[in-house]
Amino acid sequence: MEIIETFVNHQKIAELRSEKVFFTTVEEAKQLMVDLYYQGFDEIVLHEKNIIHLFFDLKTGMAGEILQTFSNFKMKLTIVGDFEKYESQSLRAFISESNKGGLINFK
Repeated sequence: MEIIETFVNHQKIAELRSEKVFFTTVEEAKQLMVDLYYQGFDEIVLHEKNIIHLFFDLKTGMAGEILQTFSNFKMKLTIVGDFEKYESQSLRAFISESNKGGLINFK
């Protein structure tokens, strides 16, 4: 995994890049967020291709639990990808609502 560090408006941002999935469980996702939080990052940018597909199946509860942890730590998260390929109306509504809040964004 490569961490690309940038600063925007005095915010330290970690963009994670890899050819592999970053986490396969909620606990691994939380640990990744906590590790970056304690390294002083204010925001994490993940690419959709590096996130386990179960995350995008809202019935699993994975997305809700992971994003709640980000909210608790007030850690911004941007997920970059092609979300049009997901046919779930619930997921589309979830993405739309998340983008309104400013803390969690899908682009």
